[in-house]
Amino acid sequence: MFLILLDYVKPLDAVDAHLDAHRAFLARHYADGSFLLSGRKEPRTGGVILARAPSREAAEALVREDPFHATGVARYTVIEFHPTLSAPVLASLVDG
Repeated sequence: MFLILLDYVKPLDAVDAHLDAHRAFLARHYADGSFLLSGRKEPRTGGVILARAPSREAAEALVREDPFHATGVARYTVIEFHPTLSAPVLASLVDG
């Protein structure tokens, strides 16, 4: 499991210029099962994605597909973790 943190490094008007393409990127990876949860930070300084990937390399490859990455409007931190506890509604995400 991976927590992907995005931090905007350009002004919001530059981020917004790529928002539709970013949302299409998210939709594609929700459809293939890679992304489980995402949203913007508050205040709006970036975003967060909870993702599944077979390896760190695969998670980092996902990041490189994001239009925010390709256009340089965001910086990324990829954190790998192994969930061991959860609320009942998220039990399917816990490592066995």
